[in-house]
Amino acid sequence: MDIESSVATLSALAQPTRLEVFRLLVRSEPDGLPAGEIARLLGVPHNTMSSHLNILNRTGLVTSERLGRSIVYRVDMGVVRGFFVYLLKDCCDGRPELCQPLLEDLTPCCQPTGAACV
Repeated sequence: MDIESSVATLSALAQPTRLEVFRLLVRSEPDGLPAGEIARLLGVPHNTMSSHLNILNRTGLVTSERLGRSIVYRVDMGVVRGFFVYLLKDCCDGRPELCQPLLEDLTPCCQPTGAACV
């Protein structure tokens, strides 16, 4: 990740519908969702959703795969991880105790094997 791709990623997410799409797809991992289902769940017209998905796809945040007549979108967690590492790599200037609350917030709330969130 570099500054240009980070700015493009931030720009893509700086729009309410695209941010909602991204968050929905994160919740839908690893299966992803068909474009039509994303549009239906968010109440966005299909042609408008297509434009938003293309913008997210160009940044690499989401990938698409044709499955029959549907295009299924998924978050590329490797790109997401790279983006956040780029933003936070120099966090706290060598003082890890300042970053600890952030790390705790990122700790998953769910137990492995599908247990309910606490």
